[in-house]
Amino acid sequence: MGSTELTIAVLGLFLAGALKGATGIGYSTCALPFLVASVGLQRAMALVIVPAIVSNFSLMMNGGGTGAALRRFWRFYIAIIPGIALGTGLLAGADHGVAVQLLGILTLTYATIAIARPGLAIGPIGERILALPAGFANGVLTGFTGSQIMPLMPYMMALRLSASEQVQAINLAVTLTSLALGGALLIAGIVDWNILVLSALGALPAIIGVEAGSCVRRRLSTQRFRQFSLVMLGLLGLGLMVQSNHRLADCSVTPRSGIGQSAPECPKTASQHASR
Repeated sequence: MGSTELTIAVLGLFLAGALKGATGIGYSTCALPFLVASVGLQRAMALVIVPAIVSNFSLMMNGGGTGAALRRFWRFYIAIIPGIALGTGLLAGADHGVAVQLLGILTLTYATIAIARPGLAIGPIGERILALPAGFANGVLTGFTGSQIMPLMPYMMALRLSASEQVQAINLAVTLTSLALGGALLIAGIVDWNILVLSALGALPAIIGVEAGSCVRRRLSTQRFRQFSLVMLGLLGLGLMVQSNHRLADCSVTPRSGIGQSAPECPKTASQHASR
């Protein structure tokens, strides 16, 4: 990773922490759209692992109710693991542009649901029935795109949990998911230990960002700033969709051979990125 990429990555990790501290939006959700354009999806997925764990761990430990969340949602959490294994397996052989396009769709969907807050509702029977498929789907999407919040967020919203219960359940899910994702990316050969070391170092700008965001939150209208941040995230997601769609469309057309003409730079698979 060159000095320019490293600088952009540090800035992205800091800004994601600031958004999380100011609004409470998930760290990975904020960080990935910033990082993907500069360092690529696979590196971005790895870079956010340790900062995401660190930014959630203190909230998880200080908030209480960890045991209750584990007892209630253990099916959801367990199902995430095989889902991540499948998702990273798909990512290893997929075009980079396809995964980025799906990340954009998930980011835009998350922002839309978070702003609209539709009146979703799931009863106790539905909660148990949907826990395994929802957790598995969450793992597949996490392994393929790095996005950890879908369908986790709407599932938890539909259960009508208290604010503290919802925050604890989501923070615990993100922490467990981040740990599983790091292991799966290593096993699949998509990233190496060097990137994870950089991820550990990236926890520092993330923590500084969270503290800075917390200071901002005390001075601004949190709700308005959150709405603004969600709109910006939605636009970033839309931008990822459009950019990756254009690249995929360019690569689907066979370039003409001729003097001065060159083929478009097409997305590579994760295994091709890892071999570079």
